[in-house]
Amino acid sequence: MVQSSDSLESADSIARLKQRDEHLFNRLVRMHEGNVYRLIWRMVGHQQEAEDLTQEVFVQVFRALPTFRGDSKLTTWIYRIAVNLTKNRGKYLSRRHHKGHDEFDAEKMNKAQKTAQGITMGENSRPDEMAIGRQAESIVLQCLQKLPDEYRQLLVLRDVEHLSYDEVTKITGLAQGTVKSRLHRARAELKASVNERLEGGER
Repeated sequence: MVQSSDSLESADSIARLKQRDEHLFNRLVRMHEGNVYRLIWRMVGHQQEAEDLTQEVFVQVFRALPTFRGDSKLTTWIYRIAVNLTKNRGKYLSRRHHKGHDEFDAEKMNKAQKTAQGITMGENSRPDEMAIGRQAESIVLQCLQKLPDEYRQLLVLRDVEHLSYDEVTKITGLAQGTVKSRLHRARAELKASVNERLEGGER
């Protein structure tokens, strides 16, 4: 029987996790590693970096569990660790002028994480519709990588992961008004970039 994420948010489960219950921690990792990997991949645009960072996230989660205060959901706390690690890694890579973004492949992403919803993907059953959906998402993801980090992060959290504004503010530490205003600008920039690509131009 698969344990739901809600059951891992219970006081009893949190207490056991803080006491280094290895079986429960492994269950926590299995439950969240796919979503964390997807989140990071969409932010860094590089598969190997996303894999390495996902492993590092859960190393830090394991080390920091005794300090978890419960002022947010455990899932939100894990995402906050993932976002902070990714931001720090992004700064490191930018200082080294790292240009290693992968060419996004929506089908590859879906195989890596079957629960991925993406920005444009739907439940298509016809092969031609699926091909169009994959091509559209690939374009969106490539354009997403060209946005400033602060915009890309918010778009991934809110529009891809469908987190609430309250969760996004807790993860990023930004005021809700700031989140909404930046999201408005981010969506406008992404839309303009995607439209330009669809019309045959390059940005």
